[in-house]
Amino acid sequence: MPPTLQISALDYSTFVGRIGVGRVNSGTIKPMMDVLVMEGPDGRSYKGRINQVQTFEGLERIASTEAGPGEIVLINGIEGIGIGVTLTDVENPLPLPMLQVDEPTLTMNFCVNNSPLAGREVKFVTSRQIRDRLHKELLTNMALRVHDTGNGDVFDVSGRGELHLGILLENMRREGYELAVGRPRVVKKTINGVECEPYELLTVDVEEDTQGGVMESLGQRKGDLTDMVPDGRGRVRIEYRIPARGLIGFQGEFMNLTRGNGLMSHVFDEYAPVKDGSVAERRNGVLISQDDGAAVAYALWKLQERGRMFVNPGDKLYEGMIIGIHSRENDLVVNPIKGKQLTNVRASGTDEAVRLVPPVQLSLEAAVEFIEEDELVELTPKSIRLRKRYLDHNVRKRFEKVAAAVADD
Repeated sequence: MPPTLQISALDYSTFVGRIGVGRVNSGTIKPMMDVLVMEGPDGRSYKGRINQVQTFEGLERIASTEAGPGEIVLINGIEGIGIGVTLTDVENPLPLPMLQVDEPTLTMNFCVNNSPLAGREVKFVTSRQIRDRLHKELLTNMALRVHDTGNGDVFDVSGRGELHLGILLENMRREGYELAVGRPRVVKKTINGVECEPYELLTVDVEEDTQGGVMESLGQRKGDLTDMVPDGRGRVRIEYRIPARGLIGFQGEFMNLTRGNGLMSHVFDEYAPVKDGSVAERRNGVLISQDDGAAVAYALWKLQERGRMFVNPGDKLYEGMIIGIHSRENDLVVNPIKGKQLTNVRASGTDEAVRLVPPVQLSLEAAVEFIEEDELVELTPKSIRLRKRYLDHNVRKRFEKVAAAVADD
């Protein structure tokens, strides 16, 4: 049998370049072997030479003199190698069908952080450093797309879903990058003159007593029930066809509805005409700091009746930063740094005790799901903060009036 190796994953090294990872289907793969790189039976092909062959021994990579059928190997030396291509014999080629990489369905704005607290915790903050990191990710992440915008400090990054983009953001945080990101948006296309959006096939496995709440939520998110099968042991598997925008922010809600006992997975289905109506959105407004400074316990105590806090006493705040979730639907500008009024008059009774409710601890995923279009998540290796896109209150009001006028037209 002629040697055949199909690349199913990619890695990158600054020493040897792009590395292909795959399983040997037939024959023997050796270092310094001349191969034909084929993009499926009907695609383009070109000749290349394998430089090194490595195999896995546990988590370690071991140099190998040859690899046979069934072995998972890493090869380098072939420029431009991609997912799904077949490395086969030059004289007797045997190409395998190409693997299909799903197209991106969600996009987010990755922005240079311009808040008053920017640059205090990290070393990678500039647009050039963020751009270089994103383009390095493109070498191995084949489902990712990065596009420059008219603003040199903002990049459009598209991926397969919130988890896909969330992993990239978490990796960048751990590597010492600081940036701000906007709310995820679906990638729409125009097909035959019709505006279309991506649809996902969603499967959830839940307990029967939480089934009603999950189905109600998915119905509000424009999901169409396609199948429901109980297992006879208290659980039920439900399948939906749902717009990708309906899954934005659903992960956290699903975990609450199922008390952490639910399982969910989804795969891309197709692009289809946009479904009328909007999906469920955040019902509450936010509490916004009106000034710069450190949060004061007394001020936070007074604000607790307005909603739940995101910050602790002593945290550094700035104008336009979101410090909590409002108990009502509107946004409210508050002063969380105002201390207690002090006088030289002795109080006749004891002072009121300041008892603070523990603040809501936002994870990266929860923060990205929480924000609206006019808000950003500020990410550093040590902190996750929420803020308004425009920090100045008067500027926000002006943009809100412009947006309202455009909506009326």
